[in-house]
Amino acid sequence: MSTGLKGGAPKTALPKVDDMRVAIVAAEWNSHITDALTQGALDVFKAEGFAKDQVDVFHVPGTVELTFAASQLIEASLYDAIIVFGCVIRGGTPHFDYVCQSVTQGITSLNADCDIPVIFGVLTVDNEQDALDRAGGKLGNKGSEAAEAAIKMFDFSCTVKKL
Repeated sequence: MSTGLKGGAPKTALPKVDDMRVAIVAAEWNSHITDALTQGALDVFKAEGFAKDQVDVFHVPGTVELTFAASQLIEASLYDAIIVFGCVIRGGTPHFDYVCQSVTQGITSLNADCDIPVIFGVLTVDNEQDALDRAGGKLGNKGSEAAEAAIKMFDFSCTVKKL
């Protein structure tokens, strides 16, 4: 749902989860944005009582590399959820479209084919201000929302496995 829509996503209480391990993968490109998203996620995990050893942070060069990193982390079988953070700012070439399409299709494929939720925390924006607004600015922090989504999807996964 677009942040610009009135009200945004409905807020529901986060489920209490035990022994959840999370990997965060952040692109180094536009790191001033991805670092803020990562911090937003870490703040949520801390507020929810996660120990430091329950959340690991990894860095990759750019947004396209997020899919490979998430795939490798899934294969390692060490995590219950993975969050990927990137920031792609529209420029004057079609590169924006290629990067956005690549990472979107890659993460979608992992979510369809794997048993571990991969949370899409990639900002695709028209300009830097749009990104700043979503990385702790006037529109909140999408990193926090990604952490909340990871907790909810882990809980969902546990519920389905019990059926």
